[in-house]
Amino acid sequence: MTYSRSAKQASKAVDLTSQTVMNSIRELDSVSNDAAEIRQDKRSVKILYIEADEDHVSLQDGGNVEPKLVYVHEGKKQVGKDRWKLLNPRYFSGVYSNSDELWVEVLDYINSAYDMDRIERIYLSGDGASWIKNGLGWIKGSIYVLDRYHLTKYVTQATAHMDYTTPIMWGYINAGDKKSVKELFNAIISTTEPETKKKAVQEARKYILGNWEGIMRQYDGDYVGCSAEGHISHILSSRLSSRPMGWCKTGVDQMSRLRVFVANGGDVYELFMKRKKEAVKESRIVKVDREIVRKSKLKASQETIGNITILNIGKRTWASQFLRSIRDA
Repeated sequence: MTYSRSAKQASKAVDLTSQTVMNSIRELDSVSNDAAEIRQDKRSVKILYIEADEDHVSLQDGGNVEPKLVYVHEGKKQVGKDRWKLLNPRYFSGVYSNSDELWVEVLDYINSAYDMDRIERIYLSGDGASWIKNGLGWIKGSIYVLDRYHLTKYVTQATAHMDYTTPIMWGYINAGDKKSVKELFNAIISTTEPETKKKAVQEARKYILGNWEGIMRQYDGDYVGCSAEGHISHILSSRLSSRPMGWCKTGVDQMSRLRVFVANGGDVYELFMKRKKEAVKESRIVKVDREIVRKSKLKASQETIGNITILNIGKRTWASQFLRSIRDA
């Protein structure tokens, strides 16, 4: 919910403002993706699934930022007619200028939660973005799969104006017939007149043929599909981008991290109280350190004053009387 609505929900007796809620979140600072405890012992699985995507969030300055979402799971099970549940999912999110940092966090989690020697295959699914494919270099043994959502999007983009070609295109893709897909694209482009539409078809051709290996892995018997779009909508978009609102970059990073913290089983109130206690403890340590420094300086100054020659001679002057008063204070 929005900050203002959250303020009203939090207290009926005291008028809280949206600024108060935002300030409280800022106090939490950046919540790391490993903040939620891993509650299970190291697990042994043969196949692991990683799915990734990003949201697009508008900023107050008119720009936009793309918080990333990655999650690791062991497959899925059906819990209703059209509903599925992921097995032991773990989520990672935040605003990253360098995706290497994100993939290191994912790798650390996999090393902590799983017996890496027992894993036979890791599927990494996404839309083909370079930051997602960068994960292949970090996650040993991972293979890339293009998610079905984006494949469908580009097939539609290429064939919607000639809808009779749509089932033909799918037939070739499902059969793994890359040569026929190329020929069909050439036929569609040659008979498409509007230049803008022709460019859209060419873009779809480049995307589909460029991700061909990833498309073919969708047909592996142990591949369970990709639900990244749905998770982006549920975990990030529902709070960050589904309604018109302007964020600052820090706010987007904090909120996306808090959202996955909760999705990982974390309790925001407990986290907030833990940070409060840490802050109080730190302030006490700083206070003690300052007192030690003050006493050390005082002792040092007294020792220095004690070595001044004018204090060690019998002659009484106004200067010697002043310095003795400081030394004996």
